[in-house]
Amino acid sequence: MLEKTDKRARAALFRARLAEAVARQGLSQAALARAIGADRSTVSQLLHGEDARLPNAQLVAETARALKVSADWLLGLTHRPESAADLMATVIDMPEAPRAMVDEILFRWHREAQGYKVRHVPASLPDMLKTNAVLAWEYETTLAKSAEQAIQAAEERLAWQRGNRSDYEIAMPLHEIASFCRGEGYWTGLPVAARLEQIDWLIALHDQLYPGLRIFLFDARAVFSAPVTIFGPLLAAVYLGRHYLAFRDAERVAAITAHFDGLIRAATLGPRDWPDHLSRLRAEVGQGCASPRQG
Repeated sequence: MLEKTDKRARAALFRARLAEAVARQGLSQAALARAIGADRSTVSQLLHGEDARLPNAQLVAETARALKVSADWLLGLTHRPESAADLMATVIDMPEAPRAMVDEILFRWHREAQGYKVRHVPASLPDMLKTNAVLAWEYETTLAKSAEQAIQAAEERLAWQRGNRSDYEIAMPLHEIASFCRGEGYWTGLPVAARLEQIDWLIALHDQLYPGLRIFLFDARAVFSAPVTIFGPLLAAVYLGRHYLAFRDAERVAAITAHFDGLIRAATLGPRDWPDHLSRLRAEVGQGCASPRQG
């Protein structure tokens, strides 16, 4: 937090930061004078004068533009020298998400977060936990990524997790896993055999990866979350469909992390409950196979 500064101290800070920015840009006093439309004596006064007065707003603005810094930084109102536009570009990004959460940019973010806890709310089932059959069924109608590419990406992510590179927490709505097991909603048309294989694979992965991988189920009627992945303190990416909305500033990453922690606190079922819950759902699917109405 910036403290209140008296006039003389602020003027001295302005001169110091101006000199720093001029040196960083490699400009002479004459070059700076031409860039801001002032004479050399004015620039010399800005850099070396002992006056407690600051230059007028127009001169500060032109100087900041010429030196590619923010006027607020020159005046000591912020610790960040970037302009507002550059700062926003640094802390908020919107990269393309071609199809789903199994693409290279997301995997790169995982690698950057090695050693940190990764928190994830998937759009459906977590892609790295899906079987090849489920991924092939999902990607059979997309042109952006082939099923083979999706399978390879998911396998690479799972191999990364097996290496214990990061502690991983996943929070999902209760209805999402239930819809999958029953072949409802998004999963309508997915064969029973593929669903049973997926359930068995999820149980096996829990046995292999717990406690490095922990899955929580929450009631979406009580709490809600958009798909999001939080890479330790480094970055939080909200999945929009065709793009991610990625935040790198500490304040927003902390706020989204707090949101995820709220999902965990509100979870109806925790990691220790996950295998038994899946087994109950599997039994329902198995019973349904005997019904002539089941596909």
